[in-house]
Amino acid sequence: MTRLCALVLALVVHLLTLAFVALGGWIILRAPGSVLSWLLGGVSLAIGWMLRPRLGRLPADAEVLDRAAAEELYALADRVADRVGVKRPGKVVLLDLATRTGYDRVGLARTPVLLIGLPLWLALPPRQRVAVLARAYARIPTGDERVVSEALATLDAWRDALVGPGSAPLKARSDAEDKIAAGTPMALEAVHPAYDVTGFLGRLVGRLLGGPVLLTRYALARLARAGESRVRARHRALVLRVVSEQELADLEALERRGGYVAPMQAAALRGESVSAIRRTVLTKFQLTADGVWSSAPHSELLGTGQSDGIDEELAAHYARAIRGFGLIS
Repeated sequence: MTRLCALVLALVVHLLTLAFVALGGWIILRAPGSVLSWLLGGVSLAIGWMLRPRLGRLPADAEVLDRAAAEELYALADRVADRVGVKRPGKVVLLDLATRTGYDRVGLARTPVLLIGLPLWLALPPRQRVAVLARAYARIPTGDERVVSEALATLDAWRDALVGPGSAPLKARSDAEDKIAAGTPMALEAVHPAYDVTGFLGRLVGRLLGGPVLLTRYALARLARAGESRVRARHRALVLRVVSEQELADLEALERRGGYVAPMQAAALRGESVSAIRRTVLTKFQLTADGVWSSAPHSELLGTGQSDGIDEELAAHYARAIRGFGLIS
């Protein structure tokens, strides 16, 4: 029931955004020769554009891999996606300094994109590489979850514009008033009442509209939080199609402990090669209570040889990325 209520409320928010666009178009088309129509219609269209749902975009530092140059990595991404039950990624993207791995649909074409953070990827054995991909795929939001999250983003934009920091007087205006006061005090006295009246009216409108916006956001956020346990359970169930509970727990423990970047940073500063850094990282995964394994733990979806093949494909990217590992905090 809470899921349906959240979806209905989110759709109302999106319909309000669409209403601004429709209103702006109607105002302009009703009297296309009127400057006032273009002014009012343009404002309405601008509000609709500002509040539109975001289609997502790649990070500025993202590097898209060509499928022909990274066949092993794309093949692994496809195998794990098939096992989880999501659409295969159309693009695999590398992030030099990000430790996260994610999966999302971006752009107007809603292209599925897999984003891989190289620091964590370099530090993982084959089995946990599969686990990190499975978890990224499992976290892709469903249609109704995306509708709700985008509605919350729209309400956040409303809140910031009406009652947030953006509703305060512009610094540029305050600076201009100071300059006018220093140069021609009489001119400031002439325009100050108009500034005060328009500022008061703007704040009044902000308070009148801000109340319903804050109330709507509070209600939608509460409904969304009520469904978080269901969403987490769905994510976990999808991940467990690919990896075991223990493998997932090992990955989460590694991320909680952290500390996997610092040894690589130190090795890079010592001038060690990428292959040497990779061998050092994998050594600790070969140590078990029963002794030492001959290789790092692998998975049926990614063998040791296949993982080494991926490292060969990414060797040049690793070499470039480790030079910036010192920027990771």
